Amino acid sequence: MNLAMIRYILGYVLELESVLIAICGGIGLVYGEKQAAAYFIVAAAELAAGLLVKWKKPQDDVFYLKEGCIMTGLGWVLMSLIGCLPFVISKEIPGFVDALFETASGLTTTGASVLSDVESLAHCTLFWRSLTHWIGGMGILVFLLAVIPLAGGSNINVMRAESPGPSVDKIVPKMKQSASILYALYIALMLIEFIMLLCGGMDWFESLTLSFGTAGTGGFGVRNDSIGGYSNYIQWVIGVFMVLFGVNFNFYYYLVLRKWSKAFETKEVFYYIGIVAVSVLLIFFDIRRVYPVWDALRHSFFQVGAVITTTGYSTADFDLWSSATKWIMVTLMFIGACAGSTGGGIKVARIVIMFKSMLRAFRSYLHPHGVSKIHFEGKTVDNSVIHSVLVYVATFTFIFFVSVALVAIEGRDFTTNFTAVAATLNNIGPGLSQVGPTCNYGGFTALSKIVMIFDMLAGRLELFPILLLFYPAMWKEAVEQERARHSRQARVQE
Repeated sequence: MNLAMIRYILGYVLELESVLIAICGGIGLVYGEKQAAAYFIVAAAELAAGLLVKWKKPQDDVFYLKEGCIMTGLGWVLMSLIGCLPFVISKEIPGFVDALFETASGLTTTGASVLSDVESLAHCTLFWRSLTHWIGGMGILVFLLAVIPLAGGSNINVMRAESPGPSVDKIVPKMKQSASILYALYIALMLIEFIMLLCGGMDWFESLTLSFGTAGTGGFGVRNDSIGGYSNYIQWVIGVFMVLFGVNFNFYYYLVLRKWSKAFETKEVFYYIGIVAVSVLLIFFDIRRVYPVWDALRHSFFQVGAVITTTGYSTADFDLWSSATKWIMVTLMFIGACAGSTGGGIKVARIVIMFKSMLRAFRSYLHPHGVSKIHFEGKTVDNSVIHSVLVYVATFTFIFFVSVALVAIEGRDFTTNFTAVAATLNNIGPGLSQVGPTCNYGGFTALSKIVMIFDMLAGRLELFPILLLFYPAMWKEAVEQERARHSRQARVQE
């Protein structure tokens, strides 16, 4: 294992996060806030640590998927631990576990909060909360791919570890160029939303922070009622862009280049749009008895978009809706958005492949000697991909039920425990009952919050990069390989 390269990349991560934290300090200076000092202190210390960690460049800069997973898992844990320090030092969120929960929720684009009054926070704190969504949406390491020159095919091993979805493909021959294109599309969509929000009469600060939250499909707002207090125009704009950011970004790339056949091969997008449309109609017909027709349509579209993309904004308290509608919302929590988007959840691609695998199993009972293949997006799905999907779902299910059992120790009702874990593991934010759209996670014990912090990180990184950090055999192998490498170097010097 190339531990030196892991150290070197983590140095870049520290440097980049320090710059972003310093920007938030600058926002504090603009508004004359004393909390800005905390951001500059943390930024300076983190920058110094980053420079120290990457002082010596490794001779061998090639690494593989294993190293990619380790540096991704460690990178996100490190960003969360350091990113929460401005909250603690400024005393905006004085408890360390609470501050860590808020930061991890931001970076993983979950949007679950321990705060009951966000309007009392300083502008620099509100900006940092929302900026963490933007950072985590596409991934800080994917951003670094566009900056750091790495050897051979090493880049894709970071992208596979950090990008949400069952697989990551190059959209152009060079992975570095692919990362640049993805971020360009990400920024372009966010800027369009930002301009449209400004046109709706919103000030620049709220427009930018809400655009960060929508782009990253996060959900942190700057008002206590989330999006409920804004105009219908603002709600429609945010609702539409939430759905757009749940689409596989490869689809946008092909559309921009007018590669229509390639774009329409991305069948996952059409399954996703279909699920959104059906869900909106079902909920609309259920809640139109409570709201006027156009309000019912707006609320149903917004909340379906917020939940399936795992953004978590809200315009209404859907915890008050019927049981049937709440069941649809919980189902959407698990389905999630498209692979290759900024959304969370299991992903539409995995759901489709699972159902096709079930149908193939049924056919094999009817025709035991027949050869049946699964096709998805114009390609034959390899058995290795099917196996990885099933392993992912099995691992996801195991983590989910263990987490529910640990959170249930507090003695809260089943709906609260179930949806709290569902909302954090799927990176959504609000759940039902005591964690509904009008509630928060502040009342949970430290143990439950730590469990949900783990769930948020595991859910955002597709489980395995975080799980590998707790796998003793991997660290034992890494130590043995490092000793062997030092031994070879010593023999060469002799």
